[in-house]
Amino acid sequence: MFQKKQQSKTAVQVKHLTLGQKLWRHRILLLMCLPAIIFFIAFSYAPLPGIWVAFVKYNYRDGIFGSDFVGLQNFKFLATSGKLLELTRNTILYNLAFILLGNFLAVFVAILLNEMQSKWFKKASQTVMFLPYFISQVLVGILVFNLLNYDTGFVNGILRKIGVAEEALWQPYSTAGVWPVLLVIIYLWQQTGYNSVVYFAAICGIDSETIEAARVDGANGFQKIRYIILPSLKPTIVVLLLFALGGIVKGNFGLFYNVVGTNPMLYSTTDIIETYVYRATVAEFNFSRASAVGLYQSLVGFVIVMTVNTIVKKIDSDYSLF
Repeated sequence: MFQKKQQSKTAVQVKHLTLGQKLWRHRILLLMCLPAIIFFIAFSYAPLPGIWVAFVKYNYRDGIFGSDFVGLQNFKFLATSGKLLELTRNTILYNLAFILLGNFLAVFVAILLNEMQSKWFKKASQTVMFLPYFISQVLVGILVFNLLNYDTGFVNGILRKIGVAEEALWQPYSTAGVWPVLLVIIYLWQQTGYNSVVYFAAICGIDSETIEAARVDGANGFQKIRYIILPSLKPTIVVLLLFALGGIVKGNFGLFYNVVGTNPMLYSTTDIIETYVYRATVAEFNFSRASAVGLYQSLVGFVIVMTVNTIVKKIDSDYSLF
């Protein structure tokens, strides 16, 4: 009883502290968070006034705030191009495939690693799966080209060796329909090992006593995964999905530009907002249009995150971001 009164008294005292007193009280925690705070201030909040570039006709002499105000004229860039729906569709569908398949494979790989009994084999597997993440997108593009190009590619070289006719050889760089599958495979090959680290860490944090109790009760490996590991990973999966959905209209420019390049024959299935804006602005150096597109992407991503978070909050508030 005395302890409860003391806790209640302490809570009342904390509630009436001033902001400065609260900051001083939690100074150690704030000091630990300082690098992250500086990072977000420098790269997320300080550049916010630059949004004004999207509403002006920017020129170097007058600067951001001295350039002529043109309102929403820069936003007509995509709308009047006739490609807005195609670009948005490609960007969103690719990102949905990357997010859903990427998270599924990451969870699958993390569970497989957790179930491995041999420590050296587990470490070797992690290293091998982690390496593609550190390969430059430029090198990935070169690797893919040397595998798939018609004249000297490895795949067509094998086909020629086994006697396949020239007209039957694979020509992916002139066939737009194959690239959605190829790009998703390349992305998963490069990112799955890295993405599985978070889930593997979450699995390692599961209470070992719970797993031991399940084994004593006769649970097999599949039952342990279904009833203990997957429910424990649910909060992590939901939070990461919500974060990923915020960038669903921001394409992976490095992957698309380096692997596909500027091949007009493939634009119908490989052209995303970033690659289109790059081609349209690199020759003109039109920063206002590029900023308008960036703001459009951010607003759409914000709306998607808020909508999905509201839905998740209504289903189960424990899994929402806020």
